[in-house]
Parts: sequence; structure tokens; C-alpha cells
Amino acid sequence: MKNIKIAFGLLVLGLTGLWLLADTLLPEPLTYFSFRTPFIQYSGVLGMAMMSVAMILALRPRWLEPRLRGLDKMYRLHKWLGITGLIVLTLHWWWAQGSKWMVGWGWLSAPERNVSGENSLGWLEQALRNQRGWAEDVGEWAFYGAAILIILALIKAFPYHWFKKTHKWLAVAYLVLVYHSLVLMQFAYWGQPVAWVMTGLMVYGSVAAVLILAGRLGHHRKVLGKLESFKYYPDLKVTEGNIELGRGWPGHLPGPFAFVSDQSAEAAHPYTIASAWDPAAERLRFIVKNLGDWTGRLPEHLTVGMAVTVEGPYGCFDFTDDCDQQIWIGAGIGITPFIAKLEHRARSPDKLPVTLFHVTDVYDSVAIKKLVAAAKSANVQLHVRVTPKEGRLTAEQVRDAVPDWQSASLWFCGPALFADALRKDFIRHGMPPERFHQELFGMR
Repeated sequence: MKNIKIAFGLLVLGLTGLWLLADTLLPEPLTYFSFRTPFIQYSGVLGMAMMSVAMILALRPRWLEPRLRGLDKMYRLHKWLGITGLIVLTLHWWWAQGSKWMVGWGWLSAPERNVSGENSLGWLEQALRNQRGWAEDVGEWAFYGAAILIILALIKAFPYHWFKKTHKWLAVAYLVLVYHSLVLMQFAYWGQPVAWVMTGLMVYGSVAAVLILAGRLGHHRKVLGKLESFKYYPDLKVTEGNIELGRGWPGHLPGPFAFVSDQSAEAAHPYTIASAWDPAAERLRFIVKNLGDWTGRLPEHLTVGMAVTVEGPYGCFDFTDDCDQQIWIGAGIGITPFIAKLEHRARSPDKLPVTLFHVTDVYDSVAIKKLVAAAKSANVQLHVRVTPKEGRLTAEQVRDAVPDWQSASLWFCGPALFADALRKDFIRHGMPPERFHQELFGMR
């Protein structure tokens, strides 16, 4: 989380600083309308910068992933930028459009229009001014469309497959807003760094938007395969599937996830890879929990031999650090990345001491037997906690089971509220925040 907070802060402060080099929010004399003009410019610059970076992140650029510690963190930053950008652009819209309404209602007196110097404008500035009316109109409607799509994306009850189909149309709204910004940005800014940076962001964002609309998202990271086998565990409401891959998969360390889709109209879904990579076998295993309409229908939808597409790997939940030992906590389906790591340790023995806690609401003897055998083969100390009988696992209980926990890092995968409680407790007892690793598995 630290990296994305820094990135968010640098974007806001950096663009604000560059804009202040070109303009001010305290004009002389300071009146409603003298403040309105620079504020519209500032909010437009900041809002479009956020939209541009969000569009770039939506392209899943590989070079950014290690810097932000995984695609899951990139999508969290994408979400923050979308929400904040919507707020900023709403203020921008109100000061631009609402001021006109207030003049029409008689709440404000319209300022006198200054036409001096308009006849001496250069050809480019004059050409841009001639498009202002059209740019304002299409920008307003693009804002309405973007606002609706962003709000829909934030409504969890809105079905995931509809979210995936509608969310990409934000790219169209973004391209219209780029035109709106290029025409309406103060012409004097073009000699300032703020315009140069904004141009770079909007060009990169526009390329990303075109690729998304053309269906090229993640194209170079997709590999064809077929479903080799699958098994459903009714007590756990979990489906385990094995996919045989074609050529092109780059391999992976234990812990990442991939987007999987078939030939149906359903959008690709992200699933954690539950197997270590074996170049000789070229197979992946996924363990999927019934958490919604689509995952609940998987057992009936899947057929052995069906063609699938796998895109990835993504994420930096890779168990890499320099601590003397590790604590792993997998709650529910969050045990998945640890299963892959157990398999990897069994193949490549590691002397690093590891204690694994698996927290589950349902005790399935077959699944637990497999987990116990995997932990033994990997030389990992395993604690299974069945919450209906033993209650929730607490940070204090983890520390009691691992007396020298101060030398450990903690790797967690599971519900967000559980993670927050553990993180706050461990940090309060002295664990450095950077030692607490968590997969932010929310893709919307």
C-alpha cells in the first residue's frame, strides 16, 4: 500500500506544483469569476491527469507492476484515481456549468466579456477558440457518461460481467475528454511544463484507450490451453481445475494470479494460481470459491477438454524478502497461493522456517488431508483453525504460536477486514509495516 500512496501523492502534488508555475488560484482582484477561470483550469488539469494515469494502469503495463508491487496494487490505485478524478471533475463541471445556471437564475451577475486583443491572436490559438463551443458541449456529455460508468463500477451489486462490458466504454469518454482538454486548456500553458506533462499523459492514455477498445488488453500475455480435469468440493463450495497450456507461458514463482476465460460471453476472471510451475508439465491448477453468480455456475459450465485462454502471470505476492522466517495466514480460499508455495518448497527444499495458519469455516477431511501432506513435504509447520469450533484466529494467538515472530515477515491472503485487524495489531506490537504482505484481490 505504501508504494501506491506515494504514487498517488506524487501525482497530485506534482501536477499541482507544475500548474502553480503557470497560474494562480489567488488572482488580483479576487472575485467569484476571477477565481472561477483558474480553478476550472486547475481542476481540469488535475482531473484529466488522474483519468490519464487510470487509463494507463488499465492497460496493465508490465514495467509498472514491480514498482507498485503487483497488479492488485495497480488496480487499487486505478480505483482511487477513478473516484478522486470523478470528484475533481464534478467540481470542474459545477464551476463551469453551474456558474452559468446561477447567472441565469439571477444569483450571480455575469462579468463583462473582455474582447480586447482577440483580433491579434495567432492562427493556432484562434483555431482552438473557434472550437470552444463544440468542445464544451461534447466534454459535458462525456463527463456525464464517465460519471455513470464510474458509479456503476463502484456498485458491488452490479454484475461483474456487465461491469467488464460497460467499463471499457470509459475509454470512449476519455478520448472525448482529451479533445475537450486540448481545446480548452489555457493557450498560455503550452509554453509551460504543465502542458508538456499533460500532453505526455494524454497521449499515453489515448494509446491505452484505443488498445482497450480494440480488445488488445493483455494480448501479449495470453496463452491458449484446455481444461484437463476439474473436481467440485460441495462442502467447501470450491472448484479445482487443471489446465494444460499451449506454448508461450513464461513460468512463474508461487503466489501470482491469472485471468482465465473460455469461449463463452463471460468476461475473463482473475484467479490465484494454486500450483508451482513445472516447465516439463506446462500445467496450471486453479482453486475457485463460489463467491458469485459466475463462480457458482462453474461446476455445471465446465467440461473436460474445453478451450480456455489464460492471461498472466500477474502480481508480486511472491514470498520474497530477507527475513529470518515467515508467517503465512490463508483464510478460506486465501489458502490458494500457499498451496502453490508448499508445492514449490517440496520440489526445491528451503531451510527458511515457515509457520502456516489455515483458517476455515468448513472442515473438509479430504482437503485438509491434502494440505497436511503438502505442509509435511514442504517442511512447514501447519496450524488449522476451524472457526465454528475454535473461534477467530487473533494476532495474539499467532504470536503465541511463533514466539520469535519479531524476526518474521507475515504473508496474508483472505478477507480484507481480517487482514486489517491483523495488520493493525502486529504493527502496534512493533512489526514494521513493510513486513506485512497482502494480496488486494479486489479488481473493481
